[in-house]
Amino acid sequence: MSTFPRISLRPEVTDYLKNVFLNKEVLAAVGHQEAESRFQRLLTCLSHPPSYTCVRASTHLAPLEEIRQKLGEELKKQQMCTSTEKEVSVQILPHPRIPDVLLLPVDGPRPVEQLSSEVVVGAQCGSAVLRGANVFVPGILASPKFMKAGDVVSVFSDLEGRCTRGATSFQGMRGFVGNGVAQIDRSGIFCTDVAAKGVGVRMVEPLYQSPSFDGVLPNLAFLQNLPSVVVGHVLGPLPGERILDMCAAPGGKTCHIAALMRDQGEVVALEKIKNKIDRIRQNAKMLQLNSVKVYCFNSTKAVSSDSAQEHEGPPFPAESFDRVLLDAPCSGLGQRPSMSCTWSLKELCSYQPLQRKLFHAAVQLLKKGGVLVYSTCTVTLAENEEQVAWALETFPCLTLQPQEPHIGSEGMLGAGLSPEQLHLLQRFSPELTWDQTGAAAPLPYRADRDTIGFFIAKFLKK
Repeated sequence: MSTFPRISLRPEVTDYLKNVFLNKEVLAAVGHQEAESRFQRLLTCLSHPPSYTCVRASTHLAPLEEIRQKLGEELKKQQMCTSTEKEVSVQILPHPRIPDVLLLPVDGPRPVEQLSSEVVVGAQCGSAVLRGANVFVPGILASPKFMKAGDVVSVFSDLEGRCTRGATSFQGMRGFVGNGVAQIDRSGIFCTDVAAKGVGVRMVEPLYQSPSFDGVLPNLAFLQNLPSVVVGHVLGPLPGERILDMCAAPGGKTCHIAALMRDQGEVVALEKIKNKIDRIRQNAKMLQLNSVKVYCFNSTKAVSSDSAQEHEGPPFPAESFDRVLLDAPCSGLGQRPSMSCTWSLKELCSYQPLQRKLFHAAVQLLKKGGVLVYSTCTVTLAENEEQVAWALETFPCLTLQPQEPHIGSEGMLGAGLSPEQLHLLQRFSPELTWDQTGAAAPLPYRADRDTIGFFIAKFLKK
């Protein structure tokens, strides 16, 4: 069901994406009407949240069923504090094919009445609210002139980034995300020398109801998009192996790899942005994973010319790793919900050269017989299937491999890949079924299709 406008993009970006999704190969396969329909569904579904919340369970610390029961108890306590109903139920289902995933349905859109007292938040904050978060103070852009703690307010997301911070009202393009209770006076938000932190509005009637996981079983239940969990399983790490995660922040996939190895072996995590390093280490410590080693380093320079080096950190000699994960920096156009993206076409197209530099390093660092997994959270051909076509031509030592589990769609037409090659790729394409999968369908069926946009390719180095 469409509740919000289509994602707000610059016209040149919309035109670029339309040419991608209506390319000659796609038109020849499905026709203009279906291709156009898919593209319009993509623009609409990107501004809406998926119909479920995915939790990766720390099954290296406790059995899945034990985690499911504990999570249910914690979420019931949370709901009893905010609900007026005597009986509170929380539905948590194990994924039928992925042994460390729990699924929680999202209730929405719900009939929530808009109020006259309005708070406006940034688009990123608004997207977080749609996935169960409260409004934190730094995300607030505008509030009523005399707003006090305890006031009930409607929360709107600024879709085009045009609201001036500190405004008392805003009439630009915006999206309603629900009602909440102010936890702080307006003066505490805008009239202070020290930046305020913490919850600014506690959501009590969100448009989309999903649990808040703030402080809930932090070492047992890890919020992660379903395709991101699939990546770890596709990589297939084994105990005792040495594995490289080239672009590791914030560390979710790094820790998942270590957990799948039962913390036996070594997972090297590289991240070039210094202030993201601590987050990876904190996640590994919280999940009791000692096999993770984190370095602040640019992965494009991770290959050492000295094959006899003795130090353990980067750069590394060629063929140092059994498996490599290249979850590449990308344009991120598959993220949901995303009501607005202000990037220019130049910015959107800037990632392909960087991804190829990283690919060169990944292939060199991988042992013969080793596995390389390439993934992105975007929907473009240039960053996905075209990169696969380029890699197969550039590196004759690479061959595409089947993926397990394969719960997404196959690769998208348009990069000149064969049907057999496309079948080996995994593209999560919510536009193929969004607003068409009935509510009566089993949750796992809907969950596998109503995801963020994501892409996975698995290679073997001969």
